[in-house]
Amino acid sequence: MSTIEQDLVTTIDRIAADHCDRAAREQAEKGQWPAALWQALADVGLTAATVPEAHGGPGLEFDDAMAALRRSAYHALPVPLAETFAAARLLVAAGLIVPSGALTVAQGGESEPLQLVERDGVLRLTGIARRVPWGGQCAATVVVARLDGREMLAVVDGAAGFVASERNLAGEPRAMLEFDRAAVLAAAPLERASARLAEEGALMRSVQMTGALSRSLEHAIQYANERIAFGRPIAKFQAVQQMLAVMAGHAAAASAAADFAVERSAEETNRLAVSVAKSRVGEAAGRGAEIAHQVHGAMGFTHEHNLHWSTRRLWAWRDEFGGDAFWQMQLGRAAAVVGADALWTFLATMSAPSLEVAA
Repeated sequence: MSTIEQDLVTTIDRIAADHCDRAAREQAEKGQWPAALWQALADVGLTAATVPEAHGGPGLEFDDAMAALRRSAYHALPVPLAETFAAARLLVAAGLIVPSGALTVAQGGESEPLQLVERDGVLRLTGIARRVPWGGQCAATVVVARLDGREMLAVVDGAAGFVASERNLAGEPRAMLEFDRAAVLAAAPLERASARLAEEGALMRSVQMTGALSRSLEHAIQYANERIAFGRPIAKFQAVQQMLAVMAGHAAAASAAADFAVERSAEETNRLAVSVAKSRVGEAAGRGAEIAHQVHGAMGFTHEHNLHWSTRRLWAWRDEFGGDAFWQMQLGRAAAVVGADALWTFLATMSAPSLEVAA
């Protein structure tokens, strides 16, 4: 761990201790915006971690920003840090100014994409976006929309189009936004905009899941050493040791896959690497959460125990921005296109020139 990464981890640990206790998490799940927590992150520049220095950001390396995101997920911070990071990267890629404050991302359905209409030189946004993370609570929403058949990246006010909000399994808000000629604050064309949004989201969720999985493993190990059965800690039983070893293996593999995707996606998301990460981390999330609850027994399913702050996020995040099956399909299609003769090179390098995996 580099000095910068260690400093980031220490800073997030301190902010979590000061602003993210059980009461703060419970209030966030009831719909209260965690203003103090977000402000504390903003005060040290973490909310702009993926904004390059040339665009007014702190100039952090991408892997350092992802280390901060991983640690925020380790503490189950109830803020749209991943969405803000993804939105900022998309805006920078499109050459647009990154607004201050919390950001989220949205797009329409595959058959009903959001549409931009230009009249008298003014752009308006129309269409419906469903299950938008933290929709209605952010300063701005970054959307992918079409203008005369061309994909564009557009920015609208965060309150625009808000209809209703529900919660994912982790208690995080997921809103429906219905835009009816909503004012567009800025817009620019972005090649592969829809695919890039999905890739950025999948990459961020992969990194977050490694943080939540690490915390779940720590909970399981701690509980196994504290819980006494037949006169000794259950961690002394071979069956429990085997379960913890399997979980640790999944956590290590997930971390390696996410690190690989982060390394390959510093400048622009590498779809193949992201496919590997979201697939492998999603698998690890499901198996890891299962083992963690098995080790805890009935105690792990209570609201009083802290385990659920991590495992509910694992279950929710693995399905967002494409589940395991979707990203595994991308890898399968890529391997089929490459062909048998080049398969080993493809697997060894995770690169296929001129290959565009279907979005």
